[in-house]
Amino acid sequence: MRKRNFQMKKATAFALALGIICAMVFGFPTTANAAPGENNTNESAETKQPADSLGLTAKAAVLMNAETGKIIYSVNENQQLPEASITKIMTMLLVFEALDEKKITMEESVTCSEYAASMGGSQIWLEPGETMTVHELIKAALVGSANDACVALGEHIAGSNEAFVSMMNARAEELGMTDTFYCNCTGLDADGHVTSAKDIAIASAALLEHEKVLEYTGIWMDTLRDGKLQLTNTNKLIKHYNGAIGLKTGTTSKAGCCISAAARREGMTMIAVILGAPDSKSRFADARKLLDHGFAKCELTDVSEIEVELPDIPVVGGIEKTVGAYADISGKVLTEKGRGRQIKAVVELPESLDAPVEVGQPIGIVKLVLDGETVGQYDVCSDRTSERVTFSAAFAELFRGLFIN
Repeated sequence: MRKRNFQMKKATAFALALGIICAMVFGFPTTANAAPGENNTNESAETKQPADSLGLTAKAAVLMNAETGKIIYSVNENQQLPEASITKIMTMLLVFEALDEKKITMEESVTCSEYAASMGGSQIWLEPGETMTVHELIKAALVGSANDACVALGEHIAGSNEAFVSMMNARAEELGMTDTFYCNCTGLDADGHVTSAKDIAIASAALLEHEKVLEYTGIWMDTLRDGKLQLTNTNKLIKHYNGAIGLKTGTTSKAGCCISAAARREGMTMIAVILGAPDSKSRFADARKLLDHGFAKCELTDVSEIEVELPDIPVVGGIEKTVGAYADISGKVLTEKGRGRQIKAVVELPESLDAPVEVGQPIGIVKLVLDGETVGQYDVCSDRTSERVTFSAAFAELFRGLFIN
């Protein structure tokens, strides 16, 4: 009996070892090395996320602080889903970047093409050949969610709709939006047109860097065509949530009800992204819960007020025997309310430096630490140059000491 048990254990160990070797040699897929998109199922996302303590109804959600990019709360943040008209956040980001780069102006006219006029869905019923200013089309896109206005702007900037969509995908890649692929600039349902709640928050934060966009996203009601066309913002939070400043809603049969809601209080901006809510009322309720949670829990701390002592550092083999150190500690970090003053500065510097040392050369770091977590990190740099001691350098220094001092 003992011999049989020993043989069974031996066989089990052999099978386990063989499995490990096969995995190493043939690269059998695991969650860690699966191809992009293979781990974007509800089951995978739920195993990575904490329990939804806020009781949200959406398929995916993210609460992000705009100033720091820190995610405060999330549910299925990387799950790829359709996004409907929230797509227009990226469309408008490219429009406002083109304005900043002087490629277009608010006053210049844009002519509507046959293709732009054919969009359908939310629109302002542009006619082929009709002209509007960039300013009017931005208003139509951000307040009225006009698909025809978005396509007209995209064609005007890039030369064609296809070229503009390529620009959108390139910009998403630059921003690190790894779950996103755009098939159009409107958000109309299309196979493969997907994003994630985290990616939308990233794009939203980038758009909010253009403060002028708030002149449009904060509009409740307005008109076009000399008052003949009424526009009403689909983002009800603009009127009914304290501090709401934007950004965009979206609804299609595939995407469900979505929103990227931004609100600002006491200099702190929160972005709440909701994807796949069952109805419009639920998406606004979910967004409110996220924003309320962020403003109740968090605060921004100005780290420039934190005192840091930096000693002089000896230089081995240098003409200057020591160099001073400085660190540009600035900006703000996100902490729980009332915890900002508990941040400690931890300085990491070498005991000495080897010559040569250049002015501005990084020589160490300062970490800002709270509860063992690094909430900020900054380079420590040399405040002067120390050349290596050579015969010519030593002679020049001796000469200076003899005849100049």
